[in-house]
Amino acid sequence: MKSKSVLGCLVLSVCLMFGFNTALAEEGITDTEIHIGQWGPQTGPAAAWGSVARGTGAYFQMINAKGGINGRKIVYHMFDDAYNPAKTKAGVKELQEGTGIFAWACGVGTSPGLAVIDYLTEREIPWIGPAAGSLHWITPPRKHLFPVYPLYYNEAKALIRYAVKEMGKTKIAIVYQNDEYGKNGLRGAREELVTHGLNTVVEMPVELKDTDMKSHVMQLRKSGADMVLLWTSVSHAVRIVGTSRAMQFTPQFMSTSTCSDFPLMMHISKGLWEGVICATFGELPDADDPLMKMYKKEAFDAFAAKDERWGLFYYAGILFVEPMVEAMKRCGKDLTRDRLVAELEKLRDFKGIGPKISFKPFDPNDPSSRQGGSQTFLIQCLKDGKAKKLTDWMDI
Repeated sequence: MKSKSVLGCLVLSVCLMFGFNTALAEEGITDTEIHIGQWGPQTGPAAAWGSVARGTGAYFQMINAKGGINGRKIVYHMFDDAYNPAKTKAGVKELQEGTGIFAWACGVGTSPGLAVIDYLTEREIPWIGPAAGSLHWITPPRKHLFPVYPLYYNEAKALIRYAVKEMGKTKIAIVYQNDEYGKNGLRGAREELVTHGLNTVVEMPVELKDTDMKSHVMQLRKSGADMVLLWTSVSHAVRIVGTSRAMQFTPQFMSTSTCSDFPLMMHISKGLWEGVICATFGELPDADDPLMKMYKKEAFDAFAAKDERWGLFYYAGILFVEPMVEAMKRCGKDLTRDRLVAELEKLRDFKGIGPKISFKPFDPNDPSSRQGGSQTFLIQCLKDGKAKKLTDWMDI
């Protein structure tokens, strides 16, 4: 026993002599690296949203090219989950337990996020800027989860309010993806309609596997809807608009920010997205904004693949993690998960290329303590794929 004690003392002495920390190191952090993870659909029904994860990658490369964050370079681990929650869960677990991830960035989709939210929460692993505006992120609020994306619920309220008050629409139909993404929009739309003494004329769920939209459009036309709110995947939204035009059904279409990358939507729809009104969460791609111009030059132009396109979905991958990067910078060399959480909680009216972001000290009874973004604005798609701003940033 005595010899073991002596050996232990010698080991401790050597560790202290060379400055080694005998405590367990912070997972995913070394003196020179920060390991950040993200999932994003590069294939499958939501592949159009996959550029979010690629945009984050270019942003991190730009940061590394400038020396990293307080001397540490970001090591970015992104995997394709094909918008399949089972793949999301398996991939997150594999990276977290195999590689060791310090924090998770973005992560596209409500259903994929719901598949891992408990896993990350139980392990007290920070998750910043989920690429989905779900109420589930803040009900209940979770100490290590920091949403940046404005709530789908609020986007739907803003769109309905504009349709009723500014356009005089009274017969409103909703087509929604039959999962928590779609139902978040449905809830907000319903609530806003009630404040105007209105109800939906039809509410139509769409499954991801659905491809033929003829029966859906027939029901919409039969309802007499003068506005149709689309809370679906990009592909389903385009199919519904295209099928409607073919069947000579021409209501005002409106949609969520997930369908507000107008050049992409015009390309996929072969020009049929013209006139659609969407909510959005980021400055326009050609905005006269110094930060947007810098990201375009130093992240996109420098590090994007040749076939990549500068657009909302791509730079959303920057927008959603700007608060994470700012908070890590404020931590200095003493970067730990607890310190990151503390610095995020101090952010007040932080302005990157999206809405103003503010967090509060964690309150398990106050959802607003973890909802960073609460602003949106509305845009309408023009013939050339550019956007006409219909409103300024709005607090909803």
